[in-house]
Amino acid sequence: MLKLGRFNTLTALRETSVGFFLNDTPTGDPKDDILLPNKYVPRDLAVGDTIDVFVYNDSLERPVATTLVPAVQRDEFATLQVMAVTDAGAFLDWGLEKDLFVPFREQSRPMQVGRWYVVFVYLDEETNRLVASSRVNRFLDPDVSDLYVGEEVQLLAYEATELGMNVIINNRYKGLVYHNEIFRTVRPGDPLIGYIKHIRDDSRVDVSLQRPGYENVEPNARRILAELRSEGGFLPLTDSSAPEEIYRRLEMSKKTFKKAIGTLYKDRKITIEDAGIRLV
Repeated sequence: MLKLGRFNTLTALRETSVGFFLNDTPTGDPKDDILLPNKYVPRDLAVGDTIDVFVYNDSLERPVATTLVPAVQRDEFATLQVMAVTDAGAFLDWGLEKDLFVPFREQSRPMQVGRWYVVFVYLDEETNRLVASSRVNRFLDPDVSDLYVGEEVQLLAYEATELGMNVIINNRYKGLVYHNEIFRTVRPGDPLIGYIKHIRDDSRVDVSLQRPGYENVEPNARRILAELRSEGGFLPLTDSSAPEEIYRRLEMSKKTFKKAIGTLYKDRKITIEDAGIRLV
């Protein structure tokens, strides 16, 4: 059965003047055949071959195949740009000829041409049409039992709040990175690597952008060593330096900096002076 809005492995059944007709089985029902237009047909495709294609609806809402790779598939989140806004809704560029539709009811706030938005792509069961929604919270899975503390995860920032930045974890769950744990600029739409810090009793998930505990020290120690080498072996930073100055130079918190230089000092890789730290 064809999966609309996803990649499908289909069989080339016959060649016509407009392209190849494909089906999911060599003996499939002809009414389920789907066209791969000539402009997407690989030169070496022959009848009987299988091919991976993306299936979506064309401008007449008929299923059609393409070898183009969209920026997002059905049941996934992505950051997409608005190309047009009409009386019907907004249209997003997702890398295909036909833009992706966002009805007004699916816009968390009115979309504007040229702006980028985090959206979820789904199949509207009533119209059998692929649409997107910026009301992403309702598509996030509340069952976070697959996550565990300390796990490295893929993040997509999507909403700034008073507490911090809401993120999508592994294209599925909702998480939060607190303001006081963000040590670089993070905007909605930014992809990130994070670590599960705490899973609350109400299934809310706190996420950190730094490795927890001692694991966070080693990469930051390496960063300090690299910065020392690039600065001729000396940095005018100490454990009494302002947090803002440490962040400006190294993009890490003062707490992380102190842990890292403590490790480097114990390993005799640096000396700590009144005016800063020096490479041994």
